[in-house]
Parts: sequence; structure tokens; C-alpha cells
Amino acid sequence: MALVISDNLKAFINTAFLLLLCFFFTSHIRSPSLPFNQLSTLTLKSPKGNACIGLQKLLDPHLKCLYLKTHYPCVTQGYINYLHLFYCLCGAYPFLGYTLLTLWLLVLFYLLGNTASQYFCSSVESLSRELRLSPTIAGVTLLSLGNGSPDVFASIVSFRSGSGEVGLSSVLGGAFFVSCVVVGIINVCGAASSRLPCRIDRTSFVRDVCFFVVVLSSLLVILLIGRINILGAIAFTSLYFVYVSIVSATHFFRNDKYEDLVIPILDHLEDVTTMTSKEAQECINQEEDDSSSLLRCRSLFSYYIRWFLYLIDLPLYLPRRLTIPDVSEERWSRPFAVASATLAPVLVATLWNSKRLGFGTKEGMTIYLSSALVGLVLGLVAVQTTKKDCPPKKGLFPWLAGGFLMSVLWTYIIAEELVGLLVSLGYVFGISPSILGLTVLAWGNSIGDLIANVAMAMSGGQDGAQIAISGCYAGPIFNTLAGLGLSLVVSAWGVHPKPFVIPVGPPLFEILGFMIGGLLWALVILPRKDMKLDRVLGIGLLAIYLCFLSLRLSQSLGFVQG
Repeated sequence: MALVISDNLKAFINTAFLLLLCFFFTSHIRSPSLPFNQLSTLTLKSPKGNACIGLQKLLDPHLKCLYLKTHYPCVTQGYINYLHLFYCLCGAYPFLGYTLLTLWLLVLFYLLGNTASQYFCSSVESLSRELRLSPTIAGVTLLSLGNGSPDVFASIVSFRSGSGEVGLSSVLGGAFFVSCVVVGIINVCGAASSRLPCRIDRTSFVRDVCFFVVVLSSLLVILLIGRINILGAIAFTSLYFVYVSIVSATHFFRNDKYEDLVIPILDHLEDVTTMTSKEAQECINQEEDDSSSLLRCRSLFSYYIRWFLYLIDLPLYLPRRLTIPDVSEERWSRPFAVASATLAPVLVATLWNSKRLGFGTKEGMTIYLSSALVGLVLGLVAVQTTKKDCPPKKGLFPWLAGGFLMSVLWTYIIAEELVGLLVSLGYVFGISPSILGLTVLAWGNSIGDLIANVAMAMSGGQDGAQIAISGCYAGPIFNTLAGLGLSLVVSAWGVHPKPFVIPVGPPLFEILGFMIGGLLWALVILPRKDMKLDRVLGIGLLAIYLCFLSLRLSQSLGFVQG
């Protein structure tokens, strides 16, 4: 997933995070209510799946707050109880609650995309070079994982927390958005450009679209059955290895001239938060040589603004920087490298204790002490094996593997919080969480693909158009097979030897039908147009997506029975 954020938007998101952080601490200092894990004497346990039926029947926010304090938590994902925050802390001021949840949603989307692009993608790109993978194999394996990691982890988190319909909806919604809206806009804009229409490689296009149809048809069969065992889940996931083999065979036998175009575009966010004192001094010295006092004032003003933005960015930037090893040339810092080697085991232990043992148990303290000892040893090794001016050249694989694993961990944490917030918003607005996954989560995770692919198609000529169109199909194939496939494997393994019952609803069959229709439309129209980007194809794809949204909106408003 490619993501590009302007400095102004980044400053707004970071400022919103600081305000939310201040509100969180202030409200918890003033609030006399106890957290859920301390309400054992007051809590009336109810079945996990039925915990929120009574909440939805209540109208008064005060009664909803009392219900939340005396019943099993409605939403178990994440670390923040959003329903308690909305109905108890902001019950008298619903506008404040809506504002806080919306701002936090933006912060989580930013963190998810930024972690994937700046840390995860960097790790998988470096790993592909270290492992000497060919561009074709790297493009459809590690780098596809880098682009699709937000969707994959959001799906896994949803299934593990019992909200599998959210995971299904988000992955399919994202795939539908990319394969219809993004491809449609590329075709409309490409056909309207003053240049000659770009021609897409026929073999690659037909291969990707046909295989995507096969994948969606297989998923449709699974959903019609309604349950799947561990072998079936593994078989569905293994279809991705079939796709990798087909792509590799195509590349080998055709000696494809687009061999370097199968690598998804990975736009790394420019790290503008660091400005060393040396750079600042050079800037000031340069301005002192200038005779204009106005330019000198502007330089100083720009310098202080950069420092202000740097301080605002710290709460979001520093925790990840201190725990994710990063050995890229442009962001190398020996103090951060040593700190990440030391603190990464502690973060792993904290996450493990929060999910398994609790923070105050004896076993939890043992894990903390063990992780601190491991971190101390790794920190000492990092001090002895790294230099101040450049990243290590030998023994690079442990650093890359550590960066990969820790970026996976951070992406998982953020995705879990994001799913928890979306489920909570579903209860707040009275909307099915699957609808939010189909729209908000899918759009949020796909907006980067829209910006990057359209920009590449418009400015990259024929090669850029080929990259953009290939990414619009290879990415959703990976997200569907890896995201949903791994989610089904994990869920089926948890109930083995019984089959896992898949949370199936009418919207899933509707989106599969519309998506397959969009793929068949593209498969028919583009070859008829001599593989040139065409306005008719683009308008048709956009119309298919708008028809689906209109149907879902009509069903939500009660105009059409779902």
C-alpha cells in the first residue's frame, strides 16, 4: 500500500494525537469508574456473542454507560474501550465523542499506512535483495506482502477476535475498490490524456484477471458451503503459490520485457522529522552571508517550524523508531539501532503478557525479566558490531529479520486497534460492522493505491500504465489469498478437528458477484480495444462500483430488503 501524506496533514494528525492523548489521561484521572478487569464483583457475565444486544435496545446514554459497566465488554479488540469513552466520558457531549473517535480513526489509518510503507516495505525490499530473489518472485511475494500488509493483518485480527465478517468485508471491499475504481480512473484519465493511449501487455493482463476470477470463484464456493476445515483453508491459501508459479513460468518462457514492472510501487514516506544541528547551522551560516534580513528571518522561521513539527511528530514516531530495527542508509542511526535491539524483546513480552498472562502475575514478571535480559545482551552485541557513520555491511540478515518481525508486530497492534474502533463505531451508529469494513476500512487501506497507481499511470508513460494495471490485480490477489487464507487457516486450526463456521452474510455474496462482473467486463472490453486504455472500460467499472454502493445504501436505509 503506497501512501503519501503532505506535511500539513501530517502535522494535523500528530496534533490530533496529542489532543487525544491529553484527553485520555485527563479523563482517566477524573473518572471514578474502574476498568473492566477490576469489575469482577460488579460484572454480570453474559455470553460473548450476545453481550451487546441489550446495549442496542437502550436509548439513554446514561443507561448505556451503566450497561457497559455491568456487562461483558461488547468489543474485545484493542486496548481502548471506545464504547465506555463515548457513552460514559462523553455521554453528555455526543459531538465531542464523535470528534474524538473520528480523529483517532485518522490517526490509526496514518499509523497503519506509515508503519507499512516506512518500516515494513523497507524491510521486505532489503530482504529480497539480501536473499537475491529475482524481481518477478520478489514482486509477487515479499513486496506484495509489503503493499498488502494492512489488509492482511486487519483480516487476521478480525477473525481472531470473533469479527470475521469485518475481515471478509474489508479485504473484499478493498479488492473491489482497487479492481474497479482504481482501474476505472486509470482508464478514464489515460484515455483523456493528450498522449497516445497506452497499450497494456495482453498476456499479463489476461493471466492476472483470469486467475483472480478463479480465486473469487473458489471463495464463493467456500462461502456457499459456510464452513471449512484446516485442509481446505490450507488448500485455498496455497493457490497463491500456484499464482507465483504461473507468473514465474510466464517470465521464464517469454523473457518478459516487463520483468521489472511486477514489483509493486513502494512509496516511502519522506522522513522530514529529522534535522540535525549541523544542517541547521549550515542553513543559518548560509543566510548570514546573504545581505537580505528578510531571507534570514524566513530561514530562522522555517528552522523553528521544522523543530515544532518534529516535536509534534515524536509521540507517533518515537515508539516505533525505538523498537523497530532500521538499517537503511537514509535513516541509519546507531543510538536508535542499539535502542531497538534492546527494547524490541521488551515490547514482545509486553504484548504477550497483555494477551495471555496479565501484567501483575508471577509468570508475567518472569517473562519481563527474561525479555529484559535478552534485550540487554542484544544491545551489547549491537554496540560492538555497529558503527556510527554507516549501517553494518556484514551480518545484515539478523537486522533485516528483526526489522521485518517488529514491523509485523506493530502493524498487527495498530490493525487490532483499528478493527476494535470500527466495531465500536458500528454499535455507536447502529451500522453493521461489516458495512464499515466494506467501506471505511477498505477505502482507508486502498486510498494509497489509488493515489500511487493513478499518478504512476499518468506520469510514467506506457511502462507506468503497465505497472499500475498489474498492481491493481496482483495486489488484490495477494490480499484475498494471503489475508483471507491465513485468517481461515488460523481460525480452522483453533477449532480443529471441527470445521470452522464462516460468518457469511448477503453482502459478501453481493460484492463477489459485482466484483466478478467487473473483472469479466474488463476481460471483454480491453482486448476489444486493442489493449489500450479506454474511457468505456473505465466508466463501466465505475458504474459497477456505484451500483453496488447504491444497493448497499438502499439496504441500509430499508428501501430494499437485504
